[in-house]
Amino acid sequence: MFAKILDGRQIKYGPFLYNRVLRLLPLLLLVVAVVGIRHWSHGGSVLGYLEHVAAGLYAPVLPNGGWSITVEFHFYLVLPLLLFACRRTPWWLVAILIPSMTFRTWLFFSDGTVQWLAYWTIVGRIDQFLLGMIFFQISGIMRGRHVLAVLTAVAFAAFYWWFDSLGGFFQLGAYPSSSPLWIIMPTIEGAAYGALIAYYDRTFEFANDNVWANIVAKVGECSYSLYLLHFFFVFWMAEFIHTHVMAMHSFYVAVAWSIVCFLALVPLAWLSYRFVELPFLKLRVNYLRSSREQALPG
Repeated sequence: MFAKILDGRQIKYGPFLYNRVLRLLPLLLLVVAVVGIRHWSHGGSVLGYLEHVAAGLYAPVLPNGGWSITVEFHFYLVLPLLLFACRRTPWWLVAILIPSMTFRTWLFFSDGTVQWLAYWTIVGRIDQFLLGMIFFQISGIMRGRHVLAVLTAVAFAAFYWWFDSLGGFFQLGAYPSSSPLWIIMPTIEGAAYGALIAYYDRTFEFANDNVWANIVAKVGECSYSLYLLHFFFVFWMAEFIHTHVMAMHSFYVAVAWSIVCFLALVPLAWLSYRFVELPFLKLRVNYLRSSREQALPG
């Protein structure tokens, strides 16, 4: 996304970070507060919880999936460097990808495992950011490549079926896993997502009056709220359906019910977007340098 938005442009780093704070922090703080109140009501230590949340600046410990916000924050810290490298040549991004994989290989042979760092931190997730930027630069190769896109999707699904058959996230040997697969797992994911997003972005165009495209776009607007808020409901919903409606032993039945539950949470997510996120989004400032500013030396 940022590779596309910032292609050929330079950013004012301070305003850029300010905008990202406005985008992410209000809802995150609300979720942290709600989880904290629940923690306190069950007899937990308020001070201990605050110390735990403060560690979210560097460790993947924020509640309700907030660990990914920590990873995103770390990406923003290195984004100017990546944009600088990309403006010189996209090959620099590949050059950064290689030592990233090499570093995880070294960690694996040093500690006997790299799963935790590969999944929960920028140590592994940097591959996906890099491959996203790389695939934007070469996205033209995916335009109209329907067969290639289908083969990529099928191959990626087959890979995850195989991964799950081995034990998946928690039972591939143990947790954290001692499998070397985690050295390249972030790279595989990043390459598949990058290729499929490039295909979608370059192949399809939707008119402004396309009803279905507008509905999907509206759901996309509140996707951040969906992400952080669904943790309050998802496990309760699954247990209630499994106990009181029908058994969800089948993967396909579970997926069907997940779609129903997803749609049920969309109105709540829209309210969150409208009344929690949007007021702060209106305070955003321009962070792109003008043509004149980019032309000035230094």
